[in-house]
Amino acid sequence: MIDLYTWGTPNGRKVSIMLEELGLKYTVHPINISTGDQFKPEFLAISPNNKIPAIVDSDGPGGPGGPGGPGGKPVKIFESGAILIYLAEKTGSALLPASGAARYEALEWLMWQMGGVGPMFGQVHHFLQFAKEDVPYAKKRYSEEMLRLYGVMDKQLASHPYLAGADYSIADIATYPWVDRHAWHPMKLSDYPNVQRWYDMVSLRTAVKAGMSVPPPAK
Repeated sequence: MIDLYTWGTPNGRKVSIMLEELGLKYTVHPINISTGDQFKPEFLAISPNNKIPAIVDSDGPGGPGGPGGPGGKPVKIFESGAILIYLAEKTGSALLPASGAARYEALEWLMWQMGGVGPMFGQVHHFLQFAKEDVPYAKKRYSEEMLRLYGVMDKQLASHPYLAGADYSIADIATYPWVDRHAWHPMKLSDYPNVQRWYDMVSLRTAVKAGMSVPPPAK
């Protein structure tokens, strides 16, 4: 069983989508980042960087069945990219090819998301949606970089169905929740037709729909 510590953010939804794609059983533990749950000692023991998502896998590496096999020791993992890689390798999923060029293409585009899309889109969201003061320089700087990244994505998707090539992968899972917030961006998704096509296609996946609803809204 996997315990998922998460909130309704793009980074959190990467992992819930991945778990749904893999059909793994998991228990959701909402970490309300607006009320400071991420700073509680019990969460910091799992995620020392006080960021969601994080997981605890009670059947971690070391079991007789190999990585993640029965009898394995519990493992704690934070950082969404690391979690996606771990889950793919635990299950032997084709969402991260085991070897060859396809594996490194998926990892390249995962790192592109982790190092570019997440941080830059996150800054756009902050300065356009949440900043208490108007900072035109920051808005311009991060919006321009966000648009550059959309351009990179659109060019890649012009000749490939998915970010890492012919097949859906952890790179798509990592990037989709950030693009899903395009209404927060100073642009129109339709200006990037290849991204629009990819976004519409990924949106239809049953696991994506389920993962994007985790955690459910508070009652």
